[in-house]
Order: sequence, then structure tokens, then C-alpha cells
Amino acid sequence: MLTYIDEYTNYMAEVCHKSANTVESYRRDVQQYITYLKELGITDITVTTKTTVLTYLLSLKKKGRAASTLSRNLASLRSFYLYLVRNGDMKSDPTASLVTPHVDKKPPKVLSGEDIEKLLAQPVLTDNKGIRDSAMLELLYATGIRVSELIGLNVTDVNLEMGFIRCHNNKNERVIPMGNKAIQAVYGYISGARLYMLKSPNENALFVNCQGERISRQGFWKIIKQYQHSAGIDVEITPHSLRHSFAAHLVENGADLESLKMMMGHADISSTQIYTCFVNEKIRSVYEKAHPRA
Repeated sequence: MLTYIDEYTNYMAEVCHKSANTVESYRRDVQQYITYLKELGITDITVTTKTTVLTYLLSLKKKGRAASTLSRNLASLRSFYLYLVRNGDMKSDPTASLVTPHVDKKPPKVLSGEDIEKLLAQPVLTDNKGIRDSAMLELLYATGIRVSELIGLNVTDVNLEMGFIRCHNNKNERVIPMGNKAIQAVYGYISGARLYMLKSPNENALFVNCQGERISRQGFWKIIKQYQHSAGIDVEITPHSLRHSFAAHLVENGADLESLKMMMGHADISSTQIYTCFVNEKIRSVYEKAHPRA
């Protein structure tokens, strides 16, 4: 069955052009499922049925897994079985008639404007690392890009004169404007600190670590945690917190959802609509403060 997984993940990466994170997530879910099958004595995945999949999902539920986890696992198995059917390894998809578990969408965790200001004020601009960190945080909050997109940026993806960055993957490309604060921070980094941090003058990465190479996701995660601690912010901050905060603060101040969808790189407007809850909260707050009989 390992051969099936290898072939499937290659298909997802090379034919479907899924991101490395998506492919790894699907592989992990399918591998966990196959381990479960082996514990039942099933060594041939092509003999599995709807009952097999249901029993597996029930076993996850008994372990206390959340509905969102069950939903994600079912999506991974659907994708895997669909590949096997298309490849001629199975005649039918045992997940075809299964209903996806209902998942209540929780409002994204968003930082207050005050906490954002505290966080962005933490980097010390007297050394190269601090100048770099300031540029990364300012750019992340100014554009709402994903952390994978942030660390994947090259110098050529930034146009400081016009005030935008270009994010691209295997499927599409989008152009996102930058605010003045971010432009100034990135300019200060590119024109000074980055030059001293580089290991090779041929390095294309916009943001580099102390070894002069492209900074990693783990490296940036540590930076976020360091500044959360030094700022004394009790709310848990992740790189995605700044993405959510970017979107929520734009919507609160009147940005339309279609424009936000384009900036966020969402495939569907429904992903962007989750931020309307913050507008509703603001309207209620205004109403309660202003209406004489609220």
C-alpha cells in the first residue's frame, strides 16, 4: 500500500500542482488510515468498503477527535480513493455516499489594534536582525499574505517604487499593495541589513536568516513567539493571526469582500465571508452606544 501512497502524492504534487503543505497533510492522513487497516489485518486497500471507512472515522471520533479533524480526514480519503478509481485500481469509491461531518465555523482569532501596535514596536532597529524582523512583521500585517508566501518571496517580487508585492504559486499570481509603513521597513532592510546578512550575493530570497540563507517557517515562528513574549501580549499569536487581523481590520474599516478575496488569494468568496462577523460586532457596538433605548 505504500506504493499507492507514493504514486498518489506524486500525482497530487506534479499533476494537480497542490502545495507541499497540502500534499504532506493528505499523505499524513492517508498513512494514518493505512496503519489502521494493517492493524485490522487488511493489506490490500482495494478490498476496502464504505463500512471500512465509516469504522475508521468512528474510531477517530471515539478517540475524541474534533468534527473538523474527521471532516479533513474524510476529504483526504475521498481524494485518495478518487485517485485509485481514476487510475483503474478500484471500480468504485467507498467514500462517494458518505456525508461530511458538520463543522461549526468559529470566528478567526484576531488581534486588537493595540496588540498589533505593541507587536510591531518590539524589533530593535539598531541591529540587522531587528531591522529584518520589523520588515517581516510590517509586511505580513500590511498584506495579509500567508507565512509560506512571506518566506517564499524573492527580491524581484517587491516593487517599492510602486508599492506592491507579487505572490505566485503553480496556479496563479496576485499583486498586493503595501502601506507606507511596510514600504519604509522593507526599504530599510533591503538597502542595509539584508546586504550584511547575505551569505552569497546571488541569493534571491528576500528574507534571510543569520546564516544568510532563506529563512524557514520554523524560524519565523520563533520570531513571532519571541516578540509576543517581550510585548507582554496574553493572546496566542501565530503567523496566521496577522493574516486574520489584516483581513478583519480591513473589513471593519469598509473594505469590500471581493477586493479582500483577491488580496487574500481565496479561491471562493465563502472563505472571505467569515470576516463579516467583525462588521456585525462593530455595528452592534455602535448601536448600543448610540441608540437611546439600546
